Amino acid sequence: MSNVVVIGGGAAGMMAAAACGGANVIVLEQNEKLGKKLFLTGKGRCNLTNACETEELFSAVVQNHRFLYSSIYQFNNQQVMDFFHGRGLRLKVERGNRVFPASDHSSDVIKALEKAMSDQNVTVRLNTKAAEIQTEEVAVPEKKKALPPKRVTGVVTADGSWIKADYVIIATGGLSYPSTGSTGDGYTFAEQTGHRVTECSPSLVPLNAKESYVKELMGLSLKNVSVSFYQGKKCLHSEMGELMFTHFGVTGPIVLSASALINSPLKKGNCRIEIDLKPALEEKQLDRRILRDWEEVPNRQYKNSLQKLLPAKLIPIVIRLSGIGENKKINEITKEERKQLVNVLKHFPVTVTGLRGYEEAVITRGGVSVRDVDPATMESKIVKGLYFAGEVLDTDALTGGYNLQIAWSTGWLAGVNIREHISKKREQQETGQAKQKQKTGQ
Repeated sequence: MSNVVVIGGGAAGMMAAAACGGANVIVLEQNEKLGKKLFLTGKGRCNLTNACETEELFSAVVQNHRFLYSSIYQFNNQQVMDFFHGRGLRLKVERGNRVFPASDHSSDVIKALEKAMSDQNVTVRLNTKAAEIQTEEVAVPEKKKALPPKRVTGVVTADGSWIKADYVIIATGGLSYPSTGSTGDGYTFAEQTGHRVTECSPSLVPLNAKESYVKELMGLSLKNVSVSFYQGKKCLHSEMGELMFTHFGVTGPIVLSASALINSPLKKGNCRIEIDLKPALEEKQLDRRILRDWEEVPNRQYKNSLQKLLPAKLIPIVIRLSGIGENKKINEITKEERKQLVNVLKHFPVTVTGLRGYEEAVITRGGVSVRDVDPATMESKIVKGLYFAGEVLDTDALTGGYNLQIAWSTGWLAGVNIREHISKKREQQETGQAKQKQKTGQ
């Protein structure tokens, strides 16, 4: 029976192992338990996919969406949901078509995957770190020069033991959340076996900000605001939703998604955020709204006039940015000054100086070059029998369950392809044995 070694017991690795079937499958996981990073996703709830139309999945992929056509169409979001349903996991769909376990416990997703692997008699070796993937040169016929010149022979673990392998799946994740064991081992294995690895950086990550007043706003969450990201005059991204201020900058769903889209521009210099605090009102409408509020309190000081309009924590900062004296009476504020206030409310400024680190990043941007991997199988074009799945690949997407969908789809495709290879081998062996028997009988 063929030996399959899966390096990494995360989302992609467990799915790949479950999909193999009919083989001697061994999962090597360096942690004390499976799915350590998966356990943390979605704040412990696990947003496992998105229930949008399958075609819409690709528009959420930031890097190399075409590479994912085969894997996603062969194991799409509906099939992912059916897979978990079939293992006893009840699901629910929330805002933005985000799919979660009905229990709100990511541990239930891990249990379903463990059951799927158990059903296929997969062997799991915890606290076992892969140290090296061994390969050998193979003779390539002149007419088949396109075939890989190497093939997998085995895996050496950190304790020096050797595991024979006909197939190896690298599903080690990226560099995000290093405390869960994502330390970039997969990139090392890829480079050692002759694959290219593109530049890596944190993605779906909070952003650092320049302004000192951002720290004053720490903990303030703004819902239903419109946020636009600029570099110079160019608008890089604009979205409505929720943003939160922290001691270092900004975070929240809008910010995490935007970080994937402004990742490259940030390498060229700072970006500018403009927050529209009142997106439902145009500037003239907002001006009239302010006037109505002020007509009720004409003798009140400016600093005490914005309570109906803004959260208390934001008022001192808006007053400062508007340039209007805080003790000035409402009936003394000019039309031009009111215009300055409206401008601050519609274009509240924050300067982004960079991304936070891998410790806070949901995923890694960059990875094993998709040019070195067959998109129809997830098999290496350089080493026969070597496969890649999940975050280790140079593919990434926005928040909303899309990155886990990539993990499920690529893991499933790698596993199924190996299963088909093994099945064909078995058929060929059986055919050969039958012919030999027939020959002997004659």
